[in-house]
Amino acid sequence: MTSHAQSPEGVTGEPPAKRLPGAVVARLTVYLRALNGFVAEGIERVSSDALAEASGVSSATLRKDLSQLGSYGTRGVGYEVDNLLQHLSAALGLTRDWRVAIVGAGNLGRALARYGGFETRGFEVVALLDTDPELIGNEVGWLRVTDASNLEAIFRRTRANMAVLALPGSAAQQACDRVVSAGVRSILSFAPTILQVPRGVTLRKVDMATELQILAYHAQRGEAGGQTGENEHGEPAAGTAP
Repeated sequence: MTSHAQSPEGVTGEPPAKRLPGAVVARLTVYLRALNGFVAEGIERVSSDALAEASGVSSATLRKDLSQLGSYGTRGVGYEVDNLLQHLSAALGLTRDWRVAIVGAGNLGRALARYGGFETRGFEVVALLDTDPELIGNEVGWLRVTDASNLEAIFRRTRANMAVLALPGSAAQQACDRVVSAGVRSILSFAPTILQVPRGVTLRKVDMATELQILAYHAQRGEAGGQTGENEHGEPAAGTAP
């Protein structure tokens, strides 16, 4: 069991000096979600075992991940929930104002615009754009669909610094190019195609079909030889042998 205490090398509000592996970053978001759950329950201090269990990872993995951020502790005390939450938020860049524009107001785009979880995670959806005349002007939640032909001006007006592409593959690259030209350097794409972006732009791709194929692979393993015993991070689940 470890604890987290603030020190010159502890919570500084600065991102970690070294680049973290993608798998570690993904787990940090899970730890953050678990910590928010503890806050909602009024829990002020939590052990590494309890945080690991709530996150679906082993205690060893949790301690190793947090050690990469400079956190440390002593046995028998536990992590201070608010302090560790602030530390992880800073490491993940969530202390900045993230203003998200969704390009594409089809079924997926409208669903994303209505999703209330963005705001609670530190993301404000500031615009929803499309080129379809039948969609432009429609209200989705508190947003009104605006004309994507004015994308650059809308991004400037809303100060959007992150974009989500909810578009068919045929329209995605052109929209991506315009988003980059508007100065956005963080893009999440749901388009079923490979997009090209210049150096300095971070592009994340969400492919539902690929995820289902991966799920089918694991399901097949389970059917052939019992449960895989792996959690969502690809490591042995709690209570299973490695």
